[in-house]
Amino acid sequence: MQNAPPQFVGMIGAALILMAYVAYQLRKMDSAGPTYNLLNAAGGAVLAYVALHPLQIGFAILESTWTVVSLFAFFRALRGAKPVQ
Repeated sequence: MQNAPPQFVGMIGAALILMAYVAYQLRKMDSAGPTYNLLNAAGGAVLAYVALHPLQIGFAILESTWTVVSLFAFFRALRGAKPVQ
């Protein structure tokens, strides 16, 4: 258990995702915008790392997928592409 990342690392990842979600719910952030998707990608990547130490396969799959999808949305937002309706 000594090699496990500190709990605060997971808390940082969760905080990034929750910041985006709360800002969206308060209509302070556009879910199709780059900032929202970058926060989600960063938070997902941190939590995916945490899920790998020690391996928690379901959590790792969820967070890895969350990260990849958010990165695609982030780059789409940077290109100015409209979200799929």
